[in-house]
Amino acid sequence: MTTPRDHGGGLDAAMPHWGGTRADWIDLSTGINPSPFPLPQIPSQAWAALPDTGAMAALETAARDFWMVPDGAGVVAAPGASALIARIPALFAPGRVRIEERTYNEHAAAFSQSGWEVVRDGPAEARVVVHPNNPTGRMWSGEDDHPRGLTIIDESFCDIAPDDTHVPARGAEPGVVILKSLGKFWGLAGLRLGFAIGDAALIDALREMLGPWPVSGPALTVGHAALTDIDWANRTRQRLSADAARLDELMQAKGAEVAGGTALFRLYDVGDAAAWQDRLARGRVWSRVFPYEPRWLRLGLPPEDRWDQLEAAL
Repeated sequence: MTTPRDHGGGLDAAMPHWGGTRADWIDLSTGINPSPFPLPQIPSQAWAALPDTGAMAALETAARDFWMVPDGAGVVAAPGASALIARIPALFAPGRVRIEERTYNEHAAAFSQSGWEVVRDGPAEARVVVHPNNPTGRMWSGEDDHPRGLTIIDESFCDIAPDDTHVPARGAEPGVVILKSLGKFWGLAGLRLGFAIGDAALIDALREMLGPWPVSGPALTVGHAALTDIDWANRTRQRLSADAARLDELMQAKGAEVAGGTALFRLYDVGDAAAWQDRLARGRVWSRVFPYEPRWLRLGLPPEDRWDQLEAAL
């Protein structure tokens, strides 16, 4: 039997304990934009026919333009960044992979399941960095040493800070794979759409692993619209930054200390995170705690019309 891994979400497991219906709750346990990209009209053909190769090419071209992918780098779209994370370890023969920080645990799980040894330091044939890190928000400078074999840079949360991306400078380097997701910044986690950018040979290998038609017709339509709407992206960054500052002010007034985070989620040192989670849950607000650090509480941003509920729960 597989042991469930620790993640945000899980509201369906919280409701039987604290009560209420899903509509009563605000789920702040993830770092998903609560005001998602508005869905375009989806043509009926996107549902009825196999995904069009021209639409896939258009989506990947939009990705190249949006993320400033350098010449020589490859781009492949996939049904979510998680699908890529699960396949990446198979790109090389198993060895040692360095994952230094407390971070998104699917990377270590995927490598372990593929026979790799996960280490915190020392020499390794592969390395994983999450930029910005989840949950601390720490940015990776890229200046420290990295293996010559495989370097994975997970930028699932980096679209809040486009100037900090490693894509233009490192996207074409041998052995580098950079991950992107439409689930966080665009708020479209249910769309299941992610991208790998990097070493063209590795991207081609991932494309083969994914097989034909990895991205649905509706996802091709929505993804292209999202990646070409630059005005929406710019407005959203401004709003998220303002809302993150508002959340910090609210939490600090209740005695929490800011421990890190990004404009999509905030990390707080609250002393007893389990007690804070219980208090918030009684007000139908779901939060994220961490088994490895009992002082940390992570909160995403509430929808615009639910701030009063969060304040009342605190």
